[in-house]
Amino acid sequence: MPGEAERIVVNTGPLIALGRIDAFDLIGRMPLAFMIPKEVSDEIEIGARAGYAVAVPTWATILPLKDAIAPLGPHLLDRGEAAVIQLAIEEGVSDVCIDEWRGRRAAAAIGLKVTGSLGLLGRAKTLGLTSAVSPWVQKLKASGIHYHPELLRNFLLSMGE
Repeated sequence: MPGEAERIVVNTGPLIALGRIDAFDLIGRMPLAFMIPKEVSDEIEIGARAGYAVAVPTWATILPLKDAIAPLGPHLLDRGEAAVIQLAIEEGVSDVCIDEWRGRRAAAAIGLKVTGSLGLLGRAKTLGLTSAVSPWVQKLKASGIHYHPELLRNFLLSMGE
């Protein structure tokens, strides 16, 4: 529908990565409607109770699944990834944000458009919300978030950096 924000379902990994580098404000300014399944919210809350500096961003809407997670989901993926894929299907959302490779492959295999924390940062640059992604990438590395060097190189090249 015209004027309606594009919707995207987000997993725990990207929220942790973006939270660690204080990018919630940047990402929250994007013209996207961010959705998080309750299972991802629960994972974040468990981490916070364990002392990790994680939080659910205020710009995200937490939604429960309409049905139980599909039986094969938890055997192949972690609970959060399976819930992200299922919520996307239930809500008719074509975009998901997952960093872990198994979840990315599973989502892509059923036709979902997959991005990750780097993809969101790249999109923020494309939208003019940040002038460069390389400082954010450096923050990710400094905070202990690991990406394959080739992936980072290709990402920065694609962003003209």
